Amino acid sequence: MITEIGIIAGEIWHVLDKRGEITLACLVEDIDKPREMVLMSLGWLAREGHVKVLIEADTYTISLRETIAN
Repeated sequence: MITEIGIIAGEIWHVLDKRGEITLACLVEDIDKPREMVLMSLGWLAREGHVKVLIEADTYTISLRETIAN
């Protein structure tokens, strides 16, 4: 299962890189995997600091974190 979570995390990364900021509902629809798997993969990316997750009026919005060059 860890391998599948990692693969889906990669899919999430590609969607966010292509589309920018996106709602959780749209992300789940774009990924076309079970919602639970998308949430686990998103949690992995969030824990590693790769994504920002914001909530406003019961809507979650996800985007990639900007990297800071040294």
